Amino acid sequence: MADKRDYYEILGVNKDVKEDELKKAYRKLALKYHPDRNKEAGAEEKFKEISEAYAVLSDQEKRSKYDQFGHAGVDGRWSQEDIFRNVDFGDLFRGYGGGGGGGGFGDSIFDIVFGGRGRRRGGPQRGSDLRYSMTISFEDAYHGLEQEISIPRTENCTVCKGSGAKPGTEPKTCGTCRGSGQTTRAQNTPFGQFMTTSTCPTCRGRGKVVDVPCTECHGSGRVQKKRKIKIKVPAGIESNSRMRVGGEGEHGTAGGPPGDLFVDIYVKPHRTFKRVGNDILVENDISFTQAALGDEITVSTVDGKVKLKVPAGTQTGATFRVRNKGMPYIHGHGQGDLHVRMNVKVPKKLSQKQKGVLREFARLSGEKPAKEYEKGLFEKVVDGVKDKI
Repeated sequence: MADKRDYYEILGVNKDVKEDELKKAYRKLALKYHPDRNKEAGAEEKFKEISEAYAVLSDQEKRSKYDQFGHAGVDGRWSQEDIFRNVDFGDLFRGYGGGGGGGGFGDSIFDIVFGGRGRRRGGPQRGSDLRYSMTISFEDAYHGLEQEISIPRTENCTVCKGSGAKPGTEPKTCGTCRGSGQTTRAQNTPFGQFMTTSTCPTCRGRGKVVDVPCTECHGSGRVQKKRKIKIKVPAGIESNSRMRVGGEGEHGTAGGPPGDLFVDIYVKPHRTFKRVGNDILVENDISFTQAALGDEITVSTVDGKVKLKVPAGTQTGATFRVRNKGMPYIHGHGQGDLHVRMNVKVPKKLSQKQKGVLREFARLSGEKPAKEYEKGLFEKVVDGVKDKI
């Protein structure tokens, strides 16, 4: 016993380690060195050493003796049965490999040691959650929406009230599992004999069998139906949001509660408005005379039109704010703002009179206007006719 390694050293923890940290360290090492996963030489001995250390340190009484007297405080002669009796394999394998295929470590040890413990299938089980995708317009996101949707889901049969038996008859206790919903069998392993618990194949975990099945659900106790549900989408909701409607998922079994319905909301982009947080951005065209002289213009909002004063000298890209015309705050009162970005439009064609006025404006501004290219006779005649129309 003199050359025996320190238990804390084996698990790589300090002497003041907390219970959850000790358990975490053990799980990591046990999964690494278990012989069903690790085929290297010495892995099995390493696993036994780790398990022995944890079996002592996870027991408060044994740990106290070990801290006072070292290995002399415990007998040190740990059989495989002692190790497996003191180690909580349910904790070790919980969440590991439970749903994976491929067998090996997850199948052999999880099913042998932990198979079915505390997981009786015949008891009440919560119904599955459902998901529904819903696309709405930009205006619906602004104003809010109440809409009725239809979803397919599994419900308890109303004829037999979920029992699966024809009305007037009752399900009988399963003779194979005697109502437990599980069967147990002994299995020999390299670590000794273990009891394997699995779902009863006769009643499929329900604990009861139906001799005369219900004609509506054919003995399953459950039917597929389309359920109409009113969904209230709050004003101001953003795209890619998810709403939960409690209790509108599939019905539970054996008296279990129903699941929930999750509605994913997608908002279609708008051709005019762009959302930025709770603010809305819109672009508006104005003429160069409006930009130069200033004007009062009409701009569009989601719920109508409003007046906006454009000051003289406005440049392209200038942005003006209209308060409380943005998206409503979904979790509170008030709204964001509307931001109007100005685009100064320059006309592509001018009459000779307009050109003359602009040349005079350029002269008065001290500018030297560019010379117009010399036009041919036909073009001059066309321009003259346009001016007279």
